[in-house]
Amino acid sequence: MSQSGDRQRMQAGGQPVFIMGEDAERTEGRDAQQANVQAGKAVAEAVRTTLGPNGMDKMLVADGDVVVTNDGATILDEMDIEHPAADMIVEVADSQDEEVGDGTTTAAVLAGELLARAEDLLDDKIHPTAVVEGYSRACDIALDAVESETLGGDVDDERLQQVAESAMTGKGTGGATADQLAAAVVDAVRRVDANDVRVVARSGRSSTATEVVEGVAFDDDALREDVSREYEDATVAVLDTGLEQPETTLDVEYDIGNATGVADASAGERARLDDYVQTLLDHDVDVVYASSGIDDYVEAVLAEHDILAFDSCRDDPVDELARAVGASHISNLDEADADDFGHARSVRRETYDDEELTFVESDAAEIVTLFVRGGTGYVVDELERAVDDGVDAAVAALEGVVPGAGATEAAVANALRDEAASIEGASSSPSRRSPRPSRPSPGRSHRTPGWTRSTRWSTSGPRTSPGARASSASAPTPGSPTRFRRASSTRGRSSAARSGPRQRPRR
Repeated sequence: MSQSGDRQRMQAGGQPVFIMGEDAERTEGRDAQQANVQAGKAVAEAVRTTLGPNGMDKMLVADGDVVVTNDGATILDEMDIEHPAADMIVEVADSQDEEVGDGTTTAAVLAGELLARAEDLLDDKIHPTAVVEGYSRACDIALDAVESETLGGDVDDERLQQVAESAMTGKGTGGATADQLAAAVVDAVRRVDANDVRVVARSGRSSTATEVVEGVAFDDDALREDVSREYEDATVAVLDTGLEQPETTLDVEYDIGNATGVADASAGERARLDDYVQTLLDHDVDVVYASSGIDDYVEAVLAEHDILAFDSCRDDPVDELARAVGASHISNLDEADADDFGHARSVRRETYDDEELTFVESDAAEIVTLFVRGGTGYVVDELERAVDDGVDAAVAALEGVVPGAGATEAAVANALRDEAASIEGASSSPSRRSPRPSRPSPGRSHRTPGWTRSTRWSTSGPRTSPGARASSASAPTPGSPTRFRRASSTRGRSSAARSGPRQRPRR
């Protein structure tokens, strides 16, 4: 260290010097701990009342945009949280959503309740390190208890439907009941690999019209309207290229001295395009899906032969369409053979809210789509979130199911009490003070169907005891530094305002 640095430290009495702005405030020690705990509890309290069949919806309004939901993940996503400790609670929920897809509200509430219990321990002069060690030990005990409660044998459709129903109970499901939607969810999950279920939502009909599509639905616009709107037993070409005159990398000029030369040059270019069309006709192609452009001349000729064409398509829909119809990605049409083309049971175009959707269905589809319907944009958005949760819960339940209705939480609480009595030292106190299931969140545990819980919990975030149900958390005290405001976000808006169907990838 330089001599000037030594003099500065000596002038400050040997203490480090902090340079902060005029409006900056520094909080440390016990005050900082209390502020952090209050911030975390405030976030948990914001979503706690949304839990369960009797949970309350939240109306979030900003800049004319309205979101009505009781989905905890959506509420947290819409909040612009500035406090770093509160933001860590959101990270807990995000981690749960990323790893499992459901249970984000419970994760946030549980983390907030653990903070509240930790505050009591700090008041008892227990060191924060001992609190963390105790909670870590409690987490291990809770996970072992949950594992011991896992039901044996394969998860049948009835039990899987109960899991999906529990995940959607209390959410806005429109005119359809949770069990009706759960049946559709189980149907979709059983048809294909768990990662290949897509959810597309549109308004205009009752939610009872929700259906499972054996294939994909995409919103790319067809090039021409003067072709059929429905095709049966269709042959589908998926092109990784376009149907237009290839561009040369050389600087070539035509030396044309008369009208005949112009006609000959045009005929030569058109002959190449005619070859494209003839190849498609030779293979009886009904639908062309190209990732690049299609020449106007080719477009017109295809329409004359009643061939449905799409161009400049996005990569993800192209991949999903190929998997749905069993087609290969054709990069050179001249070298394509019959096996490179896919086959669809039906291809149909339908209009919803002035937006066109194309449905491609196949008996051998490797992807299925849950086509969710709702009366209004707000209903559709909430229904889509509910179905997403149902699908994620059903997928997680394939790995194992535990009893619901609070039974697993009670088993975890008993295990924690028994083990805490045998733990010596300061760590025993945090283990004893894990959240108690005897004070459930509103309507959650006592009205949940019996065998309905998935055993998957995210453990990538802060280690908390996932098995126990959190009780209500205290509201922030007056003057708390926690600040919330609505963030600019497109999540939760009407489906008609989106550029395309929401297709959430499954892990």
